[in-house]
Amino acid sequence: MTESSIIAKVWNYAGILRDAGLNYTDYISQLTYIIFLKMDFERDKLLGEGSAIAPKYRWDKLTVLAGDELEKRYRNTLEALSKEKGIIGTIFRKAQNKISDPAKLKRIISMVDEQTWFALDVDVKGAMYEGLLAKNASETKAGAGQYFTPRPLIRAIVEAMRPSPTMTVIDPACGTGGFLLAAYDYMKKQSNDRKILADLRNEKLFGADITPIVVNMCAMNLYLHGIGNGISPVIEKDSLSSAGNKRFDMCLTNPPFGKKSSVKIMGDDGKVSTEKETYERDDFIVSTSNKQLNFLQHIMTILDTRGKAAVVLPDNVLFEGGAGEKIRSRLLNEFDLHTILRLPTGIFYAQGVKANVLFFDKYPPLKNDHRTKSVWFYDLRTNSNITLIENSLNESHLSDFIKVYSADNKSKRKESERFKKFDYEEIIKRDKLNLDIFWLKDKSLKDLENLPSPQDLAKDIIKNLNLTLKNFQKVSAELKKK
Repeated sequence: MTESSIIAKVWNYAGILRDAGLNYTDYISQLTYIIFLKMDFERDKLLGEGSAIAPKYRWDKLTVLAGDELEKRYRNTLEALSKEKGIIGTIFRKAQNKISDPAKLKRIISMVDEQTWFALDVDVKGAMYEGLLAKNASETKAGAGQYFTPRPLIRAIVEAMRPSPTMTVIDPACGTGGFLLAAYDYMKKQSNDRKILADLRNEKLFGADITPIVVNMCAMNLYLHGIGNGISPVIEKDSLSSAGNKRFDMCLTNPPFGKKSSVKIMGDDGKVSTEKETYERDDFIVSTSNKQLNFLQHIMTILDTRGKAAVVLPDNVLFEGGAGEKIRSRLLNEFDLHTILRLPTGIFYAQGVKANVLFFDKYPPLKNDHRTKSVWFYDLRTNSNITLIENSLNESHLSDFIKVYSADNKSKRKESERFKKFDYEEIIKRDKLNLDIFWLKDKSLKDLENLPSPQDLAKDIIKNLNLTLKNFQKVSAELKKK
């Protein structure tokens, strides 16, 4: 099965649950619980990895039941697992049965049981959630603003960053865990030492997200890959609320796009209130309602000295004045912002999103000097025909970037048509430290160069208007005769 066929299959399951009266969030949740229980069973039986779920709550105890007995067992299973500690408790946090019709529940369980999910060479949970979100967004305009990172881009970023198995890696806006899983797959291939690999699974990967349902899915993904020794590596948290005490060797993330940030505030009366548009933090040099700028400041703090980051950010981070200019100044002077990858506009579920990947390293501060000496730009956007459906982003589109990135030795980088270096001295002369730099000529604009002059265009418009007016006058005269 391909990723698209998985989405189609699960979308059919969702149809059954929609017919049962479930809303979008509920049927996503129920599908993930059911498919996870099946995958946990397969992980135990097919791979011998064991299960952290008590035997009486496992998949095989559901498949033999029907009717009210099935509904009761499923309800009790979710309730019991939601009270567990550690990663299982995170996966099933606040889980409740929302499928009241036993016949529809039996049908879903039977259909899921027919598929061997663990054998699929794709991120099932990520593909399922993100695919359903995209379908739901196209049909109901829900889910707007959530732009999930294409897996080929994630793998290319990880390959460029080259995390070692002894590094600590965080994604403070982890979604379903795409970056963490790709980092883990890369890191575990770098060592055969049992202790290092055990530490990697249990102590090196960290994630946080403010959205409960994706935290559940990320925890499921990590657990099914053997990550987390009972303790959940991912937590539900507004990462921007505080920097915490831990610092990390690497940050890989695609923070949510949007202007406003909000936090939930619990009052003395027990009521929850919102909204808070800005965060007042001592480590932030500016307070702003721009969520991406806040995440960039947050990442600057949580990186350990000599830590490295790769962050997907929208174009406005590169050119916005005020807070944006101040944060870019700090990034250029206190960090080594060595690479910016300009992404095509057709790779996200929401069309027209313009984004970039910023690669930067953190070092001890310098006195009277700047850390960034030059910024290399790779333009994968101009004259790109990459789209979400017809020509979706794949590894071949990013192979040249990985090659010229020269992770082994950046001093050997050479300029090419799409890869160009701009020195610090050039950049600081730009208005507001604008980093929205491009040099390739857009081929789609060539036809515009051959357009008639404005005067000729105006004459043609007047001529067409006069002709149209005469035609209306003829029609009006004929109507009067009748």
